[in-house]
Amino acid sequence: MAKKPQTDKPAPAPEERRISREVVEWRAAGDDDPGTISGYAAVVDQETVIESWVSWREKIAPGAFKAAIKTDDVRALFNHDPNILLGRTTSGTLRLKEDAHGLKYEVDLPDTVAAQDVRTLIERGDVTGSSFGFRVEEDSWDESEVKKGKLPLRTIERVSLFDVSPVTYPAYPTTSVSARSKAQTITETAGTAHRIATRAAIDQAKAWPS
Repeated sequence: MAKKPQTDKPAPAPEERRISREVVEWRAAGDDDPGTISGYAAVVDQETVIESWVSWREKIAPGAFKAAIKTDDVRALFNHDPNILLGRTTSGTLRLKEDAHGLKYEVDLPDTVAAQDVRTLIERGDVTGSSFGFRVEEDSWDESEVKKGKLPLRTIERVSLFDVSPVTYPAYPTTSVSARSKAQTITETAGTAHRIATRAAIDQAKAWPS
């Protein structure tokens, strides 16, 4: 009797980041008010292409953030830097909601030098985009159009949220909607490529004669 090939257990999903081109805004209630910033950290139901040594199409399903908004302790940071903390959901200074467009956030800025710097950059138009840090909890893959020359389509269906951030670089030349640095891309695609390879090995094992 042939033995089934040994397969590694799937690695835990890595933290990932996506960047939105949606404009971040600032407003204040008075002269002494540090103000509030708001924007969309993610847009749902819009395809983008994640390109590196492994490439795929990707979109976020409506409702992907619903559970995380209710349960996760999410921070608002600048450029995903934990040293520049702007707000937090558990303190009520960061508010999140998902609507038909995507993941919207609103942050009451603290009275700190770092927050004042962020506010100034947004007011001047130097910082215009937003991003979010997350881990995929549920996703699905559609490879039905690969034979037609299209990349596999990954649909992110449920995530855990770590942070939302106004960011310096809101676009990346090789993606249509979201982007990340080259270092981030390598880290993220390595984790996803491992999961794809593991899934293929599991499928092969299931088909192996007993």
